[in-house]
Amino acid sequence: MKLEMYLVLAAALTVVQVLVAVMGAFTQVGLMKLVGNRDDMPKLTGWAGRAERAHLNMLQNLVLFAALVLVAVMTRKTNETILLGAQLFLWGRVAYAIIYLAGLPWLRTLSWFVSVIGLVLIFLQLVK
Repeated sequence: MKLEMYLVLAAALTVVQVLVAVMGAFTQVGLMKLVGNRDDMPKLTGWAGRAERAHLNMLQNLVLFAALVLVAVMTRKTNETILLGAQLFLWGRVAYAIIYLAGLPWLRTLSWFVSVIGLVLIFLQLVK
């Protein structure tokens, strides 16, 4: 698979995560709170809170991944190591989303670390 497709798949994962987070919020606060200004939105708890936090974390990491992938493509520095980094990032993030929803803290951290290793691999290839 081409490197750019991993960015597309990461974006798709982000969309899925926001939909799960919205479903969780809907179950806890209802439709009227969600369509309102959310000035007095209560803190989400349980799986809904974890879904929201997992989504926000994905957004933060997607920015880094997108920047690295776009630089790699624009400078034509794509290689097998960069592709491996993209794979580690994507599959680490998929695992992170599932594990976070399940509420498994140590595994969550491990899957996050796998995705960070992917980012580091891409970064190191770009700066060498």
